[in-house]
Amino acid sequence: MAKQINVFFVTLVLLLGVCVLFFIFDAEYLSKKIHWMIPVIAGILLAFTLLFLFRTSFSDPGILPRATGAEALFNDRGADNSVDLSQNVTFRNPPRTKDVVVNGETVKLKYCFTCKIFRPPRASHCSMCDNCIERFDHHCPWVGNCVGKRNYRYFYLMIVTITLLCIYILAFSIAHIVMLSQDEDNTLISAMSDTPASVIEALIAFFAVWSVLGLAGFHSYLAGTNQTTNEEIKGSWAQRHGEVVRNPYTTNNCCSNFTKILCGPSYNSLLRLTEDKNKEKRDMERVKEDIERLLKEQNSGAQGHWTNSIPNGAPVDPTDLQTQLRSPTPPP
Repeated sequence: MAKQINVFFVTLVLLLGVCVLFFIFDAEYLSKKIHWMIPVIAGILLAFTLLFLFRTSFSDPGILPRATGAEALFNDRGADNSVDLSQNVTFRNPPRTKDVVVNGETVKLKYCFTCKIFRPPRASHCSMCDNCIERFDHHCPWVGNCVGKRNYRYFYLMIVTITLLCIYILAFSIAHIVMLSQDEDNTLISAMSDTPASVIEALIAFFAVWSVLGLAGFHSYLAGTNQTTNEEIKGSWAQRHGEVVRNPYTTNNCCSNFTKILCGPSYNSLLRLTEDKNKEKRDMERVKEDIERLLKEQNSGAQGHWTNSIPNGAPVDPTDLQTQLRSPTPPP
């Protein structure tokens, strides 16, 4: 989640506030007058909306790890292996782009001077999160996170469920007011004064439904054509100078594009893989230090139960050496 999370809490308060009002002031009346499943369905929609909201907000959207010092220096020298890294040499900036071919179309890889990497296709640097995001769609302040390769499906399902929830609450809050106005020959004004909470719910849901409904429709179009918001705004696959630019990622089939984006495999976090790789590297360095210390003590004639168990010139197993080094007592 990004540092600017104030709007996310506004989203959460509005969502929970409207639903709490509905369950307190409308659910009991509607379950008696219409059907007991009405509050149950509302609860199911709310549960799925919250699930997808939290998955979108608190998951890694596809952050690309920044280059290490050696990798950044390698990129800065333009991959010239003839340059001695131990020397203080001033390098020119690397080229800003590289051309790669994706499904027969030439795609430019742009160099990020913040992360010191060439971003893969469809990636972009988010100024709010200050990270390069794989398959960057946009930064959404309402969820307090970027929307990218790893959480786009949850974002799409969230806006679909929240649209259904808004329509549901709007319809049944209005139904509550209308049914009250018909009881005992009440007027509409008197019914609204009897249940002001329903009026508040209807107003909030009415203004919210237009934005989320339009958003759901827009992202349905993007998913059906396998585009991102960033690509659509920039016109990455639009016609340029009379030349048609083909989207190399689309299958030219709406259903298969939906299936690929929403039902495709889950991707591992590159940050987690980097952490595991660094941990493995640190473990190997510790093993190497243990081996060097063992061999040094052997060569200096140090006594120990393990010194006589390794013949001179025999191959050394790092695991056996670690076990012998950490053995608390010598074998009998």
